[in-house]
Amino acid sequence: MDILLHTTAQDSGRRIDQFVADNTGHTRSTVQRLCTLGYVLAAGAPVSKNYRLRGGEAVKLHLPPPKVLEAQPQAIPLDIMYEDTDLLVVNKPKGLVVHPAAGNEDGTLVNALLYHCAGSLSGIGGVMRPGIVHRIDKDTSGLLVVAKTDAAHLGLSEQVKAHAFMRVYEAVAYGNIKEEHGVINAPIGRHPVDRKKMCVTEKNAREAVTHYEVLARYVGFTHLALRLETGRTHQIRVHLRHIGYPVAGDPVYGPKKVIGSLKGQCLHARTLGFRHPRTGDYMEFTAELPPYFTGFLANLKKLGD
Repeated sequence: MDILLHTTAQDSGRRIDQFVADNTGHTRSTVQRLCTLGYVLAAGAPVSKNYRLRGGEAVKLHLPPPKVLEAQPQAIPLDIMYEDTDLLVVNKPKGLVVHPAAGNEDGTLVNALLYHCAGSLSGIGGVMRPGIVHRIDKDTSGLLVVAKTDAAHLGLSEQVKAHAFMRVYEAVAYGNIKEEHGVINAPIGRHPVDRKKMCVTEKNAREAVTHYEVLARYVGFTHLALRLETGRTHQIRVHLRHIGYPVAGDPVYGPKKVIGSLKGQCLHARTLGFRHPRTGDYMEFTAELPPYFTGFLANLKKLGD
């Protein structure tokens, strides 16, 4: 499969690996591997991963035939809120990993999708992430859209890039946030010491913007709605820690203690909105708060009574 991209004068000087990653949904490391194999061409010639665009040239990405899938179909129940021939919207439970990786080779959402869709998933995400347009953490519950076709995948990824992909979360944060609403605009990059973590930094970082609104206040905690303008790894968790109000139960960015039965952060991807990549119709879905979340709120309310 070949993907043809067109550059403009505004792209002049950009690295080709970043340009292709931003316009296809592939990770930058995947594009770099494809450059090494000679599968990325600019103006008809293979280029290295650090090639700087001139602007105005055509860029072609050749995707080799997919390898045999290592992820195997598994009959894992799915809470499907919508499905058609192009995509499906899934309500992921807390504790379910999205795709296989070291330490989580099976029992993931991808394994369940391969079984449910009988292999009919977009291949752009690679052999271990078929259909995956965006992710949420293992211990975050809520909505994900999954692409069944490459065209749907590219269309949805373009909306994510253009900040036209609406994602609203709900979270409970430690502390009492004074403002009723606000915006956290702070770039996020890899932590300089712990490479498994992200942090607010100016070094090798990407723009990250989170809008928040207070829904309710409890003794020692604040219930929030948060809208992502960008979608960086661990964005909400990192941003709330940055302003001093980490997500309740977050074992990585919050206090090192377990709160009751939370077993991970109190964070739920509640609302998802986008335009259907084929029809152009706007679609919006809402997943009600799950029992772990409502139970935690009920306990907080009791403590305040």
